Amino acid sequence: MPEPQPPEPHVSGGGRAAEDGVIAATGLDGTMDLAATEGETLEKRLGDDPAGGGPSDKARSLWSDAWRDLRRNPVFIISALVILFLVVISLWPSLIASGNPLKCDLSKAQQGSEPGHPFGYDGQGCDVYTRTVYGARISIAVGVCATLGVALLGSVLGGLAGFFGGFPDSILSRITDVFFAIPVVLGGLVLLSVVTSNSIWPVIGFMVLLGWPQISRIARGAVITAKQNDYVQAARALGASNSRMLLRHITPNAVAPVIVVATIALGTFIALEATLSYLGVGLKPPSVSWGIDISAASPYIRNAPHALLWPSGALAVTVLAFIMLGDAVRDALDPKLR
Repeated sequence: MPEPQPPEPHVSGGGRAAEDGVIAATGLDGTMDLAATEGETLEKRLGDDPAGGGPSDKARSLWSDAWRDLRRNPVFIISALVILFLVVISLWPSLIASGNPLKCDLSKAQQGSEPGHPFGYDGQGCDVYTRTVYGARISIAVGVCATLGVALLGSVLGGLAGFFGGFPDSILSRITDVFFAIPVVLGGLVLLSVVTSNSIWPVIGFMVLLGWPQISRIARGAVITAKQNDYVQAARALGASNSRMLLRHITPNAVAPVIVVATIALGTFIALEATLSYLGVGLKPPSVSWGIDISAASPYIRNAPHALLWPSGALAVTVLAFIMLGDAVRDALDPKLR
């Protein structure tokens, strides 16, 4: 009686070619040549990827991933363009405003817009458009300088306290608690009321004095988190010095939260300068500032609302642009939000 033959393997889609592929991948001893099959599969996958992505691509860093996300974020693009425009006109205001912000004509006080003066005149007969454009210079300068000072001082103090811990960390924590208990506006009224200088440096110094504790706490927490990672412990075990661990291993991985908070705080400092100037303890005439113009136009809001609306609108757009930029940077640098 003849022995039953095993059923032939079913080959779908490929016909004879698929059968030949199976036979070609099988050795003389009946074993499958998995190395050849896997190599052909990997080559096919790499060739089918039009972007060139695959296992051979190098892993992107946090900064490259963040930059890729920022370029695709419309909020970042719009806010960055607005900030770029503000920086350009603050450096070269004569590009779009040819008048003199200190030249006033009382005969045209509180008049509306006219050819060559689209924003009208304020209560002293000064061109509102020219003063609004020139007011961006002081606001941007105060915001940038105050942010740099706060970020530098807060990062150094908070980073060192978080890295070494112990008694210095306890002292810094108590000092920051004291500064957090001081109301910012009330502190400005008390400290700046005794300053007679009309430069921007007293205002910047006040902002740095009361603004560094927030950055300090952010930097302290970021350093404490970073120093517990395995690569820092490995560097310590290999005999790396404290300065090398801080500069090479901890700082690059702890600076992202500081950048986010500092970007958002820049808009806050611009608003704070306008608030202090409005209250009369910040910048004073003849300085050109949005806060000074808002304060001068407040009594005439019924007769000449344009003198108040244009500098207020410029201040609101500037603060909003920096806050939106900070939110976009935070979303890009925070891995938890991906």
